Amino acid sequence: MGLLQLRCLLLFAIVAFTGSAVHGDGLGRTLTSYNGLSESYYQYTCPQAEAVIQKAVFDELDKDVEPAPGVLRLQLHDCFVEGCDGSVLLDGPYSERTADANSALDGFEIIDIAKAAVEAACPGVVSCADVLAYAVRDSVLKMGGEYWEVEAGRKDGYISDAAQAELYLPSPHFNVTQLIDNFAKKGLSAEQMVILSGAHTVGSAHCDKFVNRLYNFNEQYYTDPTIDSVYAEYLKQQCPETYDNSTEVDNDAVTPDLFDSNYYVTLQENKGLFSSDQALLLDHRTHNAVKSLAKDHGKFTKKFGEAMRALAAVEVKTGDEGEIRKYCHEVNH
Repeated sequence: MGLLQLRCLLLFAIVAFTGSAVHGDGLGRTLTSYNGLSESYYQYTCPQAEAVIQKAVFDELDKDVEPAPGVLRLQLHDCFVEGCDGSVLLDGPYSERTADANSALDGFEIIDIAKAAVEAACPGVVSCADVLAYAVRDSVLKMGGEYWEVEAGRKDGYISDAAQAELYLPSPHFNVTQLIDNFAKKGLSAEQMVILSGAHTVGSAHCDKFVNRLYNFNEQYYTDPTIDSVYAEYLKQQCPETYDNSTEVDNDAVTPDLFDSNYYVTLQENKGLFSSDQALLLDHRTHNAVKSLAKDHGKFTKKFGEAMRALAAVEVKTGDEGEIRKYCHEVNH
């Protein structure tokens, strides 16, 4: 076998194993594809798509950055149910948006605005699922995170089922074994799970997601002993036993609006908001990753982008497996 043939076989094996490929775009740039997606997908059909979406997102977040964490959260909540197909964006009496696990989702208006902008530029070309992937990256940028390339080519799905959201989305009460299993079902590693959990460095949560840790925790402890005592008292002030669930508490009490690695620092201080957060420090399988990310902000932001690219390629629909919705909240008629 010749050297050229051997190299070709090796490249084929690498692509088959990783689900990704590296190629050029004819302009001297190196591009990557995942699961049939490509950075250059709209190169000829809507070359301005990425810029149009980014401008729309930035313009809205310049007015008010508060929706940015909600946009970020939409990606996982979309991809873990029916794959990354924009199903979480659909309205309906039993759609994913109505599930208890999605009761606090927001950021939808940013996606609608970005979609309207790209529709005006290139009607019927860019899917809502792709708009979401771009908008998530751009929202992280607005919160101080790092840029990552976004692969495109997703089609929008037709199905949105609240029952599936309850079945497949990770719970804030999960232990590490449950988290690892949950992410593994979507082809994501334990390390990627820890990195993606770092999204909790921004945003907030309602009392019902963590109040079980504060009162009547178990027969031995009234309050979860893994919570820092001062932090626990602060949380009890925010969420008394007869709490109002409209109350929101920042995931990261120190830098709640900044996309940084402080989430992992708070875990080391026993100030993780969810039991699923704090468990990452306490379990031997994830402890070292938490410690490593806590002390290296650059490592976290770089790896977060890589993990988001993997997340955004989960069970995507391509070709004729879906459609290009005109409006993200409804299927085409």
